[in-house]
Amino acid sequence: MTQPIGIFDSGIGGTSIFKEIHALLPYENTIYLADSKYAPYGNKSKQEIIDLSIKNTELLLSKNCKLIVVACNTATTNAIKILRNNYNVPFIGIEPAIKPAALNTQTKAIGILATKGTLSSELFHQTTDLYSNGINVVEQVGEGIVPLIEDGKTYSEEMKALLEAYLKPMLKANIDYLVLGCTHYPYLIPLLLEMLPKHVKIIDSGLAVARQTKNILEQNTLLNLRKKASKNIFYTNGRVSILKDILENQFEVKSLDF
Repeated sequence: MTQPIGIFDSGIGGTSIFKEIHALLPYENTIYLADSKYAPYGNKSKQEIIDLSIKNTELLLSKNCKLIVVACNTATTNAIKILRNNYNVPFIGIEPAIKPAALNTQTKAIGILATKGTLSSELFHQTTDLYSNGINVVEQVGEGIVPLIEDGKTYSEEMKALLEAYLKPMLKANIDYLVLGCTHYPYLIPLLLEMLPKHVKIIDSGLAVARQTKNILEQNTLLNLRKKASKNIFYTNGRVSILKDILENQFEVKSLDF
């Protein structure tokens, strides 16, 4: 099946998921939507998030996508159930990797850095309740992080100041795992490694999502069996230069108003 995998996010963050999928499934064609015009999703109402997710899904389906990866924690936790009920293609969602952190913590304290939309969602609370018995879960809304990344200021002094403030209560609680609950946040890992004590492990969902994508493609006989170089197209309704930079100018990036 040479049809592309569709991927959408509230901007450029989901490229961290794309990179994992592309590494695991190098022959799969992909179409990526960076909905930067409406970023961040995390401070929008549930209905707005659902409407944006439907808009992105319908655009990807119009481009003949065989499977859709909702490469956004906020969109997954608020809209994926509705997408699955309304469209006849497989959907892969993303949620914070609380389970491995909760099962492996030695200090019985884990930190979760995520958007307001993710932390306040029903799906997030269900997962947390399931795995966090006897564990101190320090939740922190990453207010302001996504706009800085979308603006190309990932390693700015402003970002460092935000992260220092957000990590402070977590370090005070003696966390040994930090869960990144937004697909933009893996781009902060170089900064976080400088700021966190050596024993604190950072977890994001990228590789798990790539593996799940492969599993679902196999189960539905949708894998692209042609061993040809893949075609990967990126559309953004924001600044093309920012998306090109984060992709290190390796892929085709087009401007599209959607």
